[in-house]
Amino acid sequence: MKLEVVVIGVADVDRAKAFYTKLGWRLDADFVKGEDFRVVQVTPYHSGASVIFGKNVTATKPGAVDSLVLAVADIDAARAELVARGVAVSEVFHYAGGPFNNAINPPRVSGRDPQGHPYYTFASFQDPDGNGWLLQEVKTRLPGREWAPVLQTADVATLTALLRETAEQHDVHGKAHGEHQWWDWYAPYLSAREQGSSPEAAAAAANHHMEEVLLKV
Repeated sequence: MKLEVVVIGVADVDRAKAFYTKLGWRLDADFVKGEDFRVVQVTPYHSGASVIFGKNVTATKPGAVDSLVLAVADIDAARAELVARGVAVSEVFHYAGGPFNNAINPPRVSGRDPQGHPYYTFASFQDPDGNGWLLQEVKTRLPGREWAPVLQTADVATLTALLRETAEQHDVHGKAHGEHQWWDWYAPYLSAREQGSSPEAAAAAANHHMEEVLLKV
């Protein structure tokens, strides 16, 4: 499973759209249906998750969402870019009690984390409705905090086992599709496994892909 969308409440859809596109975020959609429904989707640069807002999209009140986190490799560069785009951004800070610890008063301390820990240095800004965003500097992720691509890290033995698994799954699931090119099934299966899907989910993705391929023939 991947986090796909975060939905936020806004009072003025056009104002929110102008703000987020001013950030340089990709405008994916702006759908209107009659006078009572509108949905806008934007996506931060290189993000796998998008942000949705609009009219009658959510019961969440404008400005109710706080501390949405944007990971950046260089917080000074990210902050400078936002300032250049006319966004009011806080100074760089760290939390006195560690990341996201608001139990200490005041929780935020000016400047970078003194020890230079990854995840510990922040800046913040708000959209026109008061929805809050945090820039969190992540130069190096801690061990275990990345989904390692299967093919990228595979040695010969691991890759051999993966190909054997693919062949076995293809033998079970591929017969239902009749005569076809094996690589049309292998490619979506391996792609799904690369993204962390289970063998069963990857087989389902490959089957779905084959249905699309066969429909086009």
